[in-house]
Amino acid sequence: MKSFIKYTLASLLALVLFTIVTMVIGIVSLAGMMATDSMTAPVKEKTILRINLGGELAEQNQETPFMSLTSGTKNTVPGLQTLTEAIAKAKENKNIKGIYLENATLAGTPATVQELRQALIDFKKSGKFIVAYSDNYSQSGYYISSVADRIMLNPEGMVDWHGLASEPMFFKDAMAKLGVKMQVFKVGTFKSAVEPFINTAMSDANREQVSSYLTSIWNGMLKDVSASRKISVDQLNAMADEYIALHPATYMVEKKLVDKLTYIDEVKAYLKKKMELKDDEALRFINAKEMASTEVPDYKEQDDKIAVYYAVGDIVQTAGGINPMSSTGPQIVGEKVIDDLRSLREDDDVKAVVLRVNSGGGSAYASEQIWREVELLKQEKPVVVSMGGLAASGGYYISSGANQIFAEPSTLTGSIGIFGMIPDASELITQKVGVKFDVVKTNALSDFGTMSRGMNAEEGQLMQTMVERGYETFTGRVAIGRKMKLEDVKAIAEGRVWTGEQAKELGLVDKLGNLDAAIKAAAKLAKVEKYNRVNYPEPQPWYQSLLDKTKSGYMDAELRATLGEYYTTFTLLRTMKHQDRIQARLPFDLNIH
Repeated sequence: MKSFIKYTLASLLALVLFTIVTMVIGIVSLAGMMATDSMTAPVKEKTILRINLGGELAEQNQETPFMSLTSGTKNTVPGLQTLTEAIAKAKENKNIKGIYLENATLAGTPATVQELRQALIDFKKSGKFIVAYSDNYSQSGYYISSVADRIMLNPEGMVDWHGLASEPMFFKDAMAKLGVKMQVFKVGTFKSAVEPFINTAMSDANREQVSSYLTSIWNGMLKDVSASRKISVDQLNAMADEYIALHPATYMVEKKLVDKLTYIDEVKAYLKKKMELKDDEALRFINAKEMASTEVPDYKEQDDKIAVYYAVGDIVQTAGGINPMSSTGPQIVGEKVIDDLRSLREDDDVKAVVLRVNSGGGSAYASEQIWREVELLKQEKPVVVSMGGLAASGGYYISSGANQIFAEPSTLTGSIGIFGMIPDASELITQKVGVKFDVVKTNALSDFGTMSRGMNAEEGQLMQTMVERGYETFTGRVAIGRKMKLEDVKAIAEGRVWTGEQAKELGLVDKLGNLDAAIKAAAKLAKVEKYNRVNYPEPQPWYQSLLDKTKSGYMDAELRATLGEYYTTFTLLRTMKHQDRIQARLPFDLNIH
């Protein structure tokens, strides 16, 4: 017995020591990773900026060191902010001779992809080369790569060029089998976020708006690729109709989608020739994160600043609020945004603020509070909105009061509407499960929201009136901010989604342009010529994100990998009961592919 206890204690001690050593090694490794990321070594001569286009293109870098070590699903694509900064610096750096695009299987919102493509087009003004090679090209990856001087493909590869489609899922019948039905309150013919829970197919109004914005986005892609590759729009459409990805790679060359079929060793030989290197000389690459961190020659710190404030993700009222679109994705936390914008308002060195919005909306209440803070900020200094992939519903709400609004042609915006959605699971609980309820109450509606029954007529009318009141407030805010008549706003509201190109024609957006254009406009409004750009909010310390997201981040990555396209729906259903009752948001899953 003594021997057993001795060996057990020895094993426990060994385990504790192993855990401590592992933790120390992990912390040292993480510190080293962070130190490496912050290095700003000068770029050596004859260097190529290498951009990996494999993964999901987000607005900003979102990975944490722990997730990179544990999840096995590290996103190899830096955020749009990092990529565009790297490309801009590469354009001006004399030691960067060109850009090499690889692994072009990227996915992202149409406007985010479009902005990256525009950055590459601007880079080409330098006269430097862009070369693209991939084993396979996704449609978004090819759209970006089409700006390259030379596009190369693996001899057994393919180009996925098929057009755009949206295929939403509907849960009404499935919920009925479970004994659950959705109680919906909305304003707006086109407010389609509720349709998956009350319909079994798209309404005519929703089909009309989806067809409209898909056609607008696709026409823009066709026009851009046609100009870059010198292929007619009709030919590009014909290739999409025949699903060219299923054809041999030689067909891609024949149709001029790519210039040459080649293997990676031949690509490297081609790049060596472009760089005028000898056979025994190695190619020198720098990645986007490294390039973005390099110092700008002759940089001078200016007293005047233009602040770029990133408002990205689902809009929630308080920290830790539930985001039905992603359990650990970025959030626009109302109370934090208000504090941050107030600080920018009180900072005399900040002469103007660019609000970079990439959000499909969320809590109507939080959207209203942020709108108010933008109004107060605008009284002190210019506010310009730069719309990313999404700036709709609540995302448009917080944008509507700005001095100027910029959007990409394929930005999805508008969706001016409000809805409330509360599940009624009383049949499931009382009939299928067999749980019984009784009640004693002091007032007529004391048991409002009970699980034992659905809403009665009086309660339903109160909810509908509340939603209608929110809609009047929303449309009123837009009318004032955009200097439009209220009836004109309502004519293009009703929850309808527009592209940035369409929104400009309707007066919801002032100009089509990227973030850089918005920054220049803000500086002009502030009447400053020399200024520094500063980004807000400042990124969390890596150890804070490590503490906050280790468990949920790992589980989230595993769920994404397992559920694939059904992940969004799963998280929506899982978090439904925690959401604010009144929502200003896009459909939960735009489902564009």
